[in-house]
Amino acid sequence: MCWVNCSSRSTNIRQAYFLIWVSLLFSGCDLIKMKSEQPDPEERQPVARANNTYLYRDELVGIVAPGTSAADSTSLTEGYINSWIRKQLLIQEASKKINIDEAAVERKMLDYRYSIIAYEYQTYYIKNNLDTAISNTEIEAYYKSNIDNFILKQNIVRATFIKVPNNAPRTQKIKEMIFSKREKDVKELKSYCLSFSAAYHISDSTWMVFDELIKNSPLAEIPNKIQFLRTNPYYETSDDSYLYFLKVLEYRISDNVSPLEFVKDDIKTIILNKRKVELAKQLEDEVFNHAVDRNDFEIIR
Repeated sequence: MCWVNCSSRSTNIRQAYFLIWVSLLFSGCDLIKMKSEQPDPEERQPVARANNTYLYRDELVGIVAPGTSAADSTSLTEGYINSWIRKQLLIQEASKKINIDEAAVERKMLDYRYSIIAYEYQTYYIKNNLDTAISNTEIEAYYKSNIDNFILKQNIVRATFIKVPNNAPRTQKIKEMIFSKREKDVKELKSYCLSFSAAYHISDSTWMVFDELIKNSPLAEIPNKIQFLRTNPYYETSDDSYLYFLKVLEYRISDNVSPLEFVKDDIKTIILNKRKVELAKQLEDEVFNHAVDRNDFEIIR
């Protein structure tokens, strides 16, 4: 009979863990055993001990998933056993130092178990019943009904921002390309940015947080960004290494209502989460109502 011992050599411990894993792999047991299927306590093989409490080999079944490599399996088994020892020692120390209400602990464990089982079933039910299609009409309706929840906390812009090294070629043409509306020039600007820029964003329908757009540039040091946005639809600056070009098409100032496009993804997430909550409640009601119909429960007074 072999115990995990603090004084054992690391190599021997790892060999023991590997032998445990191999025996589990070829045991042909189910991944999770019910208590009624556990072997007779007198026949169980211990693999670790913390004072008078033992961890048995059959309790390790399911720790390692099928197909896991030998090295990973050994590591997982070793980690679980070491964790078990630490937790058991902590529990035993706690039992010596404080009064523990075992009944209360047991109730909490049962509540936790029931919560996990219910959560797993709710997750399964929601996955199979959730309608993920959200129309623009629904998004707009939610936006209008909850407009006060979409107040901007930061300044946002629709803008073109380009950062290029000082020695980049044809920098004198960048402003011309930025202001051009010809498709040829727009494509040329994108190609130029891909080839030479250190960072860039070319204006489209996307709203961006202004501070995020201009970070790592001299513009980030501007003290009054609201005044800057109001007075600078176009701005150029430089430092020792780079040239910076900014053209602002639109801006919205913090503490004002956010444009719908900026919060569209957030609204989609909110709507989906509301649907998930409704489905969880629907599942609970369905199970309860079916139980009522079948007379599956009663309150005994």
